[in-house]
Amino acid sequence: MFQLLKALQGSMLVKVAGLLMLTLLLCIPLAEINSINRERGHSQREAAEELAATYAGAQTVVGPLLLVPYVERWMEPLRNAQGKVISQEARSKEMTHVVFPDKLHIEGSMAPHERYRGIFRIPFYTLNATLGGGFAAFDPKSVAHSETDSRIEFKAPFVVVGVSDLRGLDGSPSIAMNGEALRFRQRVPGLADDASLADGVHAPLTGAALAAWEAKAPLPFEMKLGLVGQDTLSMVPIAEETTAHLSSPWAHPSFGGRFLATQREVTPQGFDAHWRVSSLVTSAREQVRAGLSGRGDVADAATAAAVVATSRAQRNLGPLQTFDVSLAQPVNVYSMSTRAGKYGALFIGLVIMAAFMFELFRRQRMHPVQYGLVGLSIALFFLLLLALSEKLAFWLAYASAAGASVLLLGIYFSAVLQSWKRGAGFGAYVAVLYGALYGLLASESNALLLGALLTFGMLTVLMLATRKVDWYALSTGNPRAPEPVLPEAAASV
Repeated sequence: MFQLLKALQGSMLVKVAGLLMLTLLLCIPLAEINSINRERGHSQREAAEELAATYAGAQTVVGPLLLVPYVERWMEPLRNAQGKVISQEARSKEMTHVVFPDKLHIEGSMAPHERYRGIFRIPFYTLNATLGGGFAAFDPKSVAHSETDSRIEFKAPFVVVGVSDLRGLDGSPSIAMNGEALRFRQRVPGLADDASLADGVHAPLTGAALAAWEAKAPLPFEMKLGLVGQDTLSMVPIAEETTAHLSSPWAHPSFGGRFLATQREVTPQGFDAHWRVSSLVTSAREQVRAGLSGRGDVADAATAAAVVATSRAQRNLGPLQTFDVSLAQPVNVYSMSTRAGKYGALFIGLVIMAAFMFELFRRQRMHPVQYGLVGLSIALFFLLLLALSEKLAFWLAYASAAGASVLLLGIYFSAVLQSWKRGAGFGAYVAVLYGALYGLLASESNALLLGALLTFGMLTVLMLATRKVDWYALSTGNPRAPEPVLPEAAASV
């Protein structure tokens, strides 16, 4: 039995199996570090939600559009039990006609700023925009009758602008229509509580604007809007032709929504983007109508045939179509740390493999405890990276954590291998690995290719270095040392 244990102790096969088991065990602290990273990322999202609840959230702007309230009156016959008409009863119902602008142009700039919640920085913007356009002359015949032989009595219309979070209004918006300055009020009258624009702002037409409307003349308008929002600005293209031009000194925009920018220029000094959307390619108008018809009280020529409930319309039409721009964070430290952690097991394996190569070629025996300490130092690099990246720029945090790890391993292996040159060579090898990992993180689009090339390259070096090794002799404890077959530059490592 003693002889068997002694043979197993000197067996290279047992040593390799033990190192594989050690690598698997070191995945446990890696998993814990990744769990901490996910928790911190979740805390960042909670901080953003808290600021959205207490300050302002992402903004969606709808409008301006005109709502024309009216009363439809008709006489409904009353019948007796035999079905004979015995009298007429006057009936009426209040409804609203929606008028969308013919043209809408949005000219604005987004000034970025950041707010803090604990250690987390959340991007916000202040939009200063001018919305210009016009409404076509109103045609009463465009309003369809829902009852036979009914008559329609129109009331004074009002202009409506929908803002998803009114707390973000920077001062009072102003609109001039046909030269008449209109005053906005909160809460749109006559809409259901769950209607999409019920919490928007409205301004009744007065003076020259109302006179032009009653004279069935076109109504040009110009609106000034200041708006604070978190991260994302969404605009709904409700006009026959909607155009927009937005600029900002933020150098890392993210364009999204249903319609991407037709022209955009992104430089280190900021971005400049243009949109152009026709009503022929979007169902935004139908979606807005459906959102206003929460109680079936909105109708016009396009929807008089079948007024549907909001929930059904939402299912059929899908989410509100918009064009968006977001102030994306250039480096999300938690996503970068998560991506780095995915290579943790590979890095531990590569470092342990390098240490094993030193033992194999230099006949410098290492204890499993020493292998374990080396693996733990690599695992702690990812924890150190996460902690430093919350305080420093990511590249600086990465350089600091990698430098500390390389220095530690260089000093440790100088003592273990009894040579400062070998320790420095091992540290240089680890530094190359950290450099390769940073290249993977910096080049997200090529990460898979670079990772595959790195793994293939290391496997190639390992196979070439050990192609003449007599593994059977090593596994039986044969003291014959294999000759290294690496090139001189690689052998010195």
